[in-house]
Amino acid sequence: MVDLPSNAALIGGLEFWTEDRKPIYEDRLVAKLEAALGRAGIQLFAPPVDPDDPSAPVSGIWAWEFPEWFLAQYEDESRAREGIRSRPLIPAAYLVKGKYETRDRKKHAVVPVRFVQACVNGHLSDIDWRGFIHGAEACGARGFWLDERGTGGELVDVLARCDCRKVKSLADATLGSGRDAPLGWCKGERPWLGKGAAEGCDQWNRLLVRSASNAYFPQVLSVISIPDPGAALRAAVDRVYQDDLQYAESIEDIRRERKKQKIHNALEGFSDEAVWADVQRRKGGHAPEQRSVKQAEIEMLLASPAALGDARPEGIFHARTVTLDPASRFAAHLDRLVRVDRLREVTAQVGFTRFESVSPDPQGELNLEVRRAPLAREATWLPAVENRGEGVFLSFRGQAVRAWEKRPAVRARGDQFIRGFQAWQRNHHTARGAFAGLPYVMLHTLSHLLIQAVVLDCGYSASSIRERIYAVGDRFGVLLHTGTPDAEGTLGGLVQVTRRIEHHLLHAIELGRLCSNDPVCAQHAPDQILEERFLHGAACHGCALIAEPSCERRNELLDRALVVPTVDTEDCAFFADLAA
Repeated sequence: MVDLPSNAALIGGLEFWTEDRKPIYEDRLVAKLEAALGRAGIQLFAPPVDPDDPSAPVSGIWAWEFPEWFLAQYEDESRAREGIRSRPLIPAAYLVKGKYETRDRKKHAVVPVRFVQACVNGHLSDIDWRGFIHGAEACGARGFWLDERGTGGELVDVLARCDCRKVKSLADATLGSGRDAPLGWCKGERPWLGKGAAEGCDQWNRLLVRSASNAYFPQVLSVISIPDPGAALRAAVDRVYQDDLQYAESIEDIRRERKKQKIHNALEGFSDEAVWADVQRRKGGHAPEQRSVKQAEIEMLLASPAALGDARPEGIFHARTVTLDPASRFAAHLDRLVRVDRLREVTAQVGFTRFESVSPDPQGELNLEVRRAPLAREATWLPAVENRGEGVFLSFRGQAVRAWEKRPAVRARGDQFIRGFQAWQRNHHTARGAFAGLPYVMLHTLSHLLIQAVVLDCGYSASSIRERIYAVGDRFGVLLHTGTPDAEGTLGGLVQVTRRIEHHLLHAIELGRLCSNDPVCAQHAPDQILEERFLHGAACHGCALIAEPSCERRNELLDRALVVPTVDTEDCAFFADLAA
């Protein structure tokens, strides 16, 4: 839902996106999406862009007018004397050329009402104002008003009123559930998919403010492109597949197409058999990837030789291993340091949720148990973006992490997190899966502290650096990387962090020792019921929380006490020997 200067709109589903789209190729991501959606042949496309050419075909995305109830910019003067701003609620069908016309034929501008209703399955519709005010009672009055008291904008001060003078506060719309839900049962409406797209639903409607942050949470899956022996062939076929080779039905078609100069140049050096095999693979769907998203990535980063990938500007990945100083203060903790000079991250959107966000699990996999709202009635393709950047990867010794995890104090902290995680799951219907584990929480917190430590030296803003946390079996690591569609993502500043990595890690540890909100912050435990911050230990906006676009877990699963001794907890820190 987007607000326009004089109206509001709902972005249409994928059927309403124009055909002028750029394909994006990432086999590993497509294989994961096909397995998650149970559909072969999924393609990825970048959203359409304005060609900036008046003579070019129109590109873009169709949008639907929503909501279809409006507030007239006309106030009841009799109510104004009582300190109440009272405006008529008007359905779109009653508007005259987009205006509200009073009995004296005067026309008044209207604005979309900011309250709608939705359910946890993502369905969306206008509020049935008559049903909300009267319930099952019959009423012959036709007009409805929205009365607002004071200037605070609180729901308790917003009243829906019928011409029959019956009034109901919008705060009442947040009370009750099931049969007692004030807004009634959901009818399964999906207006972004066009007319006639409603489906069955067993949930009740909840009040939703259009501009609220919980109105829309995209569910996305992202991967880091990793090099493999067949990458050169796939890159060559990528250049001509969408326009030409996707229509090939046999190897003879491949031979015939290669007579075209454009295709001949693109496929030079590859046999007809190899090209045809790649085309068949694309048409038949991608074999499911047995490894998790992050397992494949960390295996590549740890198994790489001194240099890996393609250093050319068009390359998707290039990394070099940095020799660690055996005398470093972090020699007992770190076992590998990699400067990633070039990387590509591809992110695809699968669907979306309302009211509660859903992130991929700690292994980077989609949560398949969540009921997500679809982007299309029949999704044959998904919107995706590719970002190129640079990064630095730190690998931590598995033996050191496992030894730390076995300490009695660390185990006790882990029990607190498990109790907090279970309490959090009870309060969130989208919460599925097991607790990520204390190594993940420790690495995640260190990642946030390290981002804050390097921003002044690397030349990027904190919100430009993103994280990827790896806790796969006995392999543990942190990847900090940039990623933008333009050149800003590869300025070279972040890879230079590897030259002074010990300095930056010590700075991160120092940042974690004390928070401006201590001792309150340091004394917080995840299982404290009253505060309901079940996924946080010693972590708050004064120390460990960063810009949400930089965090892969929406600033959850954080605890400074697992990284460095705090004013309240000294025996849980992984870097206890370095914080003195």
